[in-house]
Amino acid sequence: MDNLKEKIQKDYKEAFKSGDKTKISVLKMLQSEIHNAEISKRAKSGKEESLSDAEVLDVLTREVKKRRDAISLYERGGRTELAEAERNEIGVLKSYLPEEISEEELKKLVGDAIEKSGAKSVKEMGRVMAILMPQIKGRADNSLVSKIVKESLNES
Repeated sequence: MDNLKEKIQKDYKEAFKSGDKTKISVLKMLQSEIHNAEISKRAKSGKEESLSDAEVLDVLTREVKKRRDAISLYERGGRTELAEAERNEIGVLKSYLPEEISEEELKKLVGDAIEKSGAKSVKEMGRVMAILMPQIKGRADNSLVSKIVKESLNES
């Protein structure tokens, strides 16, 4: 089984052969971001090594977030065509992310994490997030996770 980085490289070649301009553009940018992350990792560790699938997921998640931020800016500026282009790019990126979890499932996981951490107030949100984030990495929007954790801690 290919790792995530290899799958992205393989899909880039296929997109290039088929002439899918959006996919070519997004995957080329993604490969560049992965390469930059590898350089950064190499600078920190001093070792030549590829990113793990989890680290590639971090890159993917960051890229989706950048596009979501751009969409909101474009929509505020009345640039709907640019916002739509960003949505199309998100569609390509999301195909490499694990399936998103439902809000109901997320609320259950938040409740479990609050119980495990013993957190009683929003001041202890970091303890909850430390338990929760490894479980949901790449499967939920971090701003939604944060919102649900805050709401849950305010209720308790």
